[in-house]
Amino acid sequence: MGKTADLTVVQKTIIDTLHKEGKPQTFIAKEAVCSQSAVSKHVNRKLSGRKKCGRKRCTTNRENRSFMRIVKQNQFKNLSELHKEWTEAGVKASRATTHRRVKEFGYSCRIPLVKPLLNHRQHQRRLTWAKEKKNWTLAQWSKVLFSDESKFCISFGNQGPRVWRKGGEAHSPSCLKSSVKFPQSVMIWGAMSSAGVGPLCFIKGRVNAASYQEILEHFMLPSAEKLYGDEDFVFQHDLAPAHSAKTTGKWFTDHGITVLNWPANSPDLNPIENLWDIVKRKLRDARPNTLDELKAAIEASWASITPQQCHRLIASMPRRIEAVISAKGFPTKY
Repeated sequence: MGKTADLTVVQKTIIDTLHKEGKPQTFIAKEAVCSQSAVSKHVNRKLSGRKKCGRKRCTTNRENRSFMRIVKQNQFKNLSELHKEWTEAGVKASRATTHRRVKEFGYSCRIPLVKPLLNHRQHQRRLTWAKEKKNWTLAQWSKVLFSDESKFCISFGNQGPRVWRKGGEAHSPSCLKSSVKFPQSVMIWGAMSSAGVGPLCFIKGRVNAASYQEILEHFMLPSAEKLYGDEDFVFQHDLAPAHSAKTTGKWFTDHGITVLNWPANSPDLNPIENLWDIVKRKLRDARPNTLDELKAAIEASWASITPQQCHRLIASMPRRIEAVISAKGFPTKY
């Protein structure tokens, strides 16, 4: 890094401060993480009063601020659209200049994360729920049996491992990733607590209130027995129609089981979602080709989840609550 123009603002500040203290240039260069010649040029330029050389910027500060407003108004516009709108406002700038400015503002073009769509009432209820649970302890969260359904497919779209190949091997069978129009899939129900996971249920057909109550009878109760024994617990599930049905509510009442109130569209609050992600990542490595292989791989991945992993996820609940409050009820990073 030999040119003064290459120095960052932080480096220049370090150089100016240490130079005023009378430190030698070798010491300053080491502290500022730059070459000694860069230190010398920066110091000499300031002493001589020379202005920074180079071509004058083609856009003014006012024009740059107007461009910043354009970017903020719709961050989903591509570079061509941003450039067009900026130049239509009377600014003379090339597409390359537009790209440099948007980078200078600190923006990078990235694939957006996908989060559930929340209406105003839903994110207000999430915020209210988070505030109600803000003071819950880890011991209280450890009493919750979290549950969820998830779909697993043989094909995982564009996700998965990349392949090392040589030139001309793009169509080699050993380098291809197979895809089908209608990939085979299975729907699974599972439950977890801070003590570990319960048995998996492979769901056949669509889930309605009657079939869901059978899952509760034959899989949720054994999960609770395994993870809690004779101790009390609180059951969690989302607001799917089968879960919210009156007959399902009566089933819980008849069995004396307390159900945790839950805000709609809140997968970021359910730690079992992280377990599904762990299982799906392992499946991409296993690359099952048949439905039987898929089921076997799922069962093996689920069985490999340790109580320690579950405990860490349950321990994240207070942080999830704080994240929802900080986001005012909107989706969080979890």
